[in-house]
Amino acid sequence: MEALHDMENNKGIITRSFRAAFPCTIPILAGFLFLGMAYGIYMNVSGFSFVYPMIMAAVIFGGSLEFLAVQMLLSPFAPLQVLMVSLMIQARHLFYGISMLDKFKDMGWKKFYLIYGMCDETFSINCTAEIPEDCDRGWFYFFVTLLNQLYWVGGATLGGLLGNLITFDTKGLDFVMTAMFIVIFLEQWLKEKRHFSEWAGLASSAACLLIFGKDNFMIPAMICILLLLTAFRKPVGRKAGEEDDHHRDVHPRDDGNAFPAVPGVPAGQAYPEIHTVPREGAPRRNFWNAHRLLPAQRFRDGV
Repeated sequence: MEALHDMENNKGIITRSFRAAFPCTIPILAGFLFLGMAYGIYMNVSGFSFVYPMIMAAVIFGGSLEFLAVQMLLSPFAPLQVLMVSLMIQARHLFYGISMLDKFKDMGWKKFYLIYGMCDETFSINCTAEIPEDCDRGWFYFFVTLLNQLYWVGGATLGGLLGNLITFDTKGLDFVMTAMFIVIFLEQWLKEKRHFSEWAGLASSAACLLIFGKDNFMIPAMICILLLLTAFRKPVGRKAGEEDDHHRDVHPRDDGNAFPAVPGVPAGQAYPEIHTVPREGAPRRNFWNAHRLLPAQRFRDGV
């Protein structure tokens, strides 16, 4: 019976994790379908069967590298050049992996797929998403990674199959992903109280863009961001901890659960004075909450 109960409980956790992950990937679905189909169409007009974009999307799973791979396949055989170009294009994933080391701890077998399937969009979601408490972090990351890869493979396969049927101009569709990253940045900005990481990213990117140019600024910018975040990790973390301690001092809790709000009083505002202690029921509980009385204080004051 216990084994059956544990199995049902694990199934429920997996289901809840999937339901929490799927809405986070909907913007990726829209972007990957467009870009994946554009890639599949590009492969089709270059003379390749739909099998090529389908397999390459699943195995390589790196959008910019896959587009470039089309020309590599049509060029003379040069494995060393292909290796160096691939490393340069995908070098940013080194920094993604470093920043996800702590998050991927104790993930078991899922860790290997999370490393393999991590792309720009998956990294952005897994770094910024607020995972519900009733979900498993590992399964949440797993489903985000799996869904994003399925979107890309599906789009590339559709583009390879339907390439001969699509005649409209698809120029500009790649801006979908740029817009998505802008939205992710804005959500991160609104979620954080202190914006050190955002300013570090903006300043580093702008400086490297001016110094190295638009074609070579990505890797230097990531190195600068990594150095800044590493150097100021302790001061920023200490400041965030002080703010959390201050919040707990201002809003004490007696049992680890938040007090319910008093009706008619907006959140964040002081509660009005209550001079008469209600005798029973919800009004009496609201009195306790309004005055932030702990159990010992309630007993001492006869509340």
